[in-house]
Amino acid sequence: MQMEPQMEPQMEPQMEPQMEPKTKASTDLRVLPADNVEYGTHEYWQRRYAQEENEMFDWFKTYKDLEPLFEQHISRRDARILMLGCGNSTLSSDMYAAGYENIVNVDYSDVVIAQMRQRCAHQAKMTWEVMDVRQLALADASVDVAIDKGTLDALMCDKGDSWNPPPELCKNVAAEVDEVDRVLAPGGKFIWITFGQPHFHKRHLVRESWSLEIERLNDGGFDYFVYIMTKKARPAGAQ
Repeated sequence: MQMEPQMEPQMEPQMEPQMEPKTKASTDLRVLPADNVEYGTHEYWQRRYAQEENEMFDWFKTYKDLEPLFEQHISRRDARILMLGCGNSTLSSDMYAAGYENIVNVDYSDVVIAQMRQRCAHQAKMTWEVMDVRQLALADASVDVAIDKGTLDALMCDKGDSWNPPPELCKNVAAEVDEVDRVLAPGGKFIWITFGQPHFHKRHLVRESWSLEIERLNDGGFDYFVYIMTKKARPAGAQ
């Protein structure tokens, strides 16, 4: 039986981002939830980001760790990239500095979107939008790459049986995955970075519209998994 996701203790400390003003990784225990289930609530994130006004925090991996992965799977620097549940991560800013400038950052916390819009104002080509990943206000087939680093994991935090997750959890996860499927262009990729093991999480990702492959990241310590969904081309004559 899988242990409940212990998200916060397994996060790696981020390197100090090269941004103005300088920020630091959040290590303040005051932002930890009383129960992991809170990770799936809007109220928790509003409160947390208000407490982290001058801080940034990266779940799982930083751009430095993920650069080889992105070099392999994102073929164009001008690809339109959707950052799902961007939070106050350094990832978008670091990707922008590396040449990926066409990034749409979305999060359902208006608190963090306001903070990041101001913090990254000097990186003017990417946008910051208040948006729920389960109901994306984006056109069909309008995104080349969608990246999730911790957002689906938050939706999966629950006290239920990992082998038989509760219907509400499955509904929320399916809502995000289906929305990504809708907005992803043919040939586009959905990249999910997580510590979630395939025997628990793969079933949530299976769709007729894309292929699915799984890679493992291990820097000598904790295992991370990367799920890569590649959207199939439309059949000839399809609308």
